[in-house]
Amino acid sequence: MPGYRVIWFRVVRFPDYQVRLVVAIKNVKDLRVYQLALELLEVVYQTVYKIPHLKLRTQLTKSAEAIAPLVSEGFSKRRNPKETTRFYEMAMAESDEVLTHLEEAVILSKTLRTIPRVKCEILLERYTTLSKQLNKLFSAWKKFSA
Repeated sequence: MPGYRVIWFRVVRFPDYQVRLVVAIKNVKDLRVYQLALELLEVVYQTVYKIPHLKLRTQLTKSAEAIAPLVSEGFSKRRNPKETTRFYEMAMAESDEVLTHLEEAVILSKTLRTIPRVKCEILLERYTTLSKQLNKLFSAWKKFSA
């Protein structure tokens, strides 16, 4: 396909044969990791105002807000593999930081009734998924650029 650079594919295995599903990534909005980071950011915004500790609230929103722009910047630097991997590593670090702050929020929710514990646990699961996807993107990018 002219104008497209394929950097992501999924292999679906069947008993007798393999089918390779190729998804063309033309801009950063085509990346599932980017889409998920923005979806989860909206949920973080809805949840975070119920956390009474300003420092935790601020750190949680800052780290959640940083993931999508880092993925975007890494994608825009794809002609320079070192820069791309650096930005993807920073996005993974921010995602792990969100997980840590959500763990703190779950601990706080045991004593404070204002924090929705179930929502924090759901966010923990979703950000764990995001971290795994970022790790797969990072690994795929390293293989692709090598």
